[in-house]
Amino acid sequence: MSTQYGPFMSQGESNFEVFEKYVMNEIPIRLIRLSDMSLVGRDYVREHFRNSVPNDGSSYDSYDSYCASDHVKYAILSHRWLSQGEPTYKEMEARTASGPGYEKLQNFCEKAKEYDVEFAWSDTCCIDKSSSTELDESIRSMFRWYNNSSICIIHLAQSKTIGDIMGDEWTTRGWTLQELLAPHKIKFFNEDWMPMTNEGNDKSIEMSDIMKTLERATGIDHHHLRESFPGPHLVDIRMSWAARRKTTRVEDVAYSLMGIFDVSLQIAYGEGGERAFCRLIEAIMQSGDPSVLNWAGSPSYHRTSLAIPRSPHNFVGRRAFRQFSDIQLEMTITSRGLRVPLVMFPLNYLSTRETEDGYFCIIFDCPLCPSMELVINTKSGLTQWGSNDQFALGILTYSLINDGSREAIGILPLSVGFFLSRARYPLFPAIPSTDPNPFTSRSVGIGTGDTITSSKYAFSPWTAAKTSDVGLVELNFPNATSSSMFYMDRKYLEIVYL
Repeated sequence: MSTQYGPFMSQGESNFEVFEKYVMNEIPIRLIRLSDMSLVGRDYVREHFRNSVPNDGSSYDSYDSYCASDHVKYAILSHRWLSQGEPTYKEMEARTASGPGYEKLQNFCEKAKEYDVEFAWSDTCCIDKSSSTELDESIRSMFRWYNNSSICIIHLAQSKTIGDIMGDEWTTRGWTLQELLAPHKIKFFNEDWMPMTNEGNDKSIEMSDIMKTLERATGIDHHHLRESFPGPHLVDIRMSWAARRKTTRVEDVAYSLMGIFDVSLQIAYGEGGERAFCRLIEAIMQSGDPSVLNWAGSPSYHRTSLAIPRSPHNFVGRRAFRQFSDIQLEMTITSRGLRVPLVMFPLNYLSTRETEDGYFCIIFDCPLCPSMELVINTKSGLTQWGSNDQFALGILTYSLINDGSREAIGILPLSVGFFLSRARYPLFPAIPSTDPNPFTSRSVGIGTGDTITSSKYAFSPWTAAKTSDVGLVELNFPNATSSSMFYMDRKYLEIVYL
């Protein structure tokens, strides 16, 4: 199941202190009181549940001694908004809400009562959207609020049967992704507010009919439908889920994913979808999980880096690499680009052939491992590179190994990296010389025992391949077992700016 949020518990903290911290920080700002459909705030909820807190006069020392979420219960609604007519916060406060949206809210509240809760929450009317501060907190906290709910009631307004879920808009909206993944317990109701299964919890361990349908409709496998752990990992897989979905506000593509990746962004509607998504990716990169780099296609118009994707669509069709599971990279966005240390595996260009489907098959070998060939399939050949360009695979699945006397680089036989290139050009091409070989290396004395050696050539910085359809490349060492480890000198580890 997804991890339930709650306050961090300090040793010696009283049960009431834990309870108060939970109510004032981990549940929605306001809830619907089911007895009379009125809105109440956290202060009211705190007083309402105060007597449920064990008051034995002692403090606790373990996490399991007292859990506030077992006592502070509320239902939460997941649904597709109507084009108009949803009840607003001001209408609920004035008791003037009416129409089809309010009728939906009433049906939700009636169903919530069946799950032994006294409070409920809906995103239509429980947020004062005229307050930018409240809206900001609500958007940042929404994953946590769904996660802490006792039951998430999902209303599918376009479905009569389980089979209809395949065409229901609820499965294609951006915000409903976290509403599906975050709760521990969900219950689906059809367009007539009839339960779609006989199960108490539709997040079943068994591969039920509704779970099979959800797999097909959302592209999310059964394991991840049942267990969702928020955090900046499995970025490539989870971004591909988001790519299927749409949002009304373009910035919500990024904002609706904050909780899933457990990052926090300042809410700034009007900044544009691409800028918001860039900020999301930058926040995810701070964790060092390399799966955030597993994309292809056109990069975003980032101010310094070409390693930032434009949207979740860049991750569609990418194969997940199991090598990422234990790797943590140092990734930092700088004024020069994404700063990342990579193991530079030199490559020599051998040949290019065009395939029947219009792709180019580019073949390289490696001077460090002559028996190995690297094949890259791309829609463009090598015509975009100069004849003097150098190539390398910047391996990101590596580990630093220290035996006490020296440090080396350990590389798995099946490694993953960036296809990199850099331009080579002669030094001082405009300086005339009578020397028959003006670019030969020569030493210039500076002081006793000090020299500078000039070279024939200079190189531009390493950059990711100029072909947008390559993405990350897998390198397979021949005649190696899966448990093998290859060792390289630490000199091959370079800081690269992408």
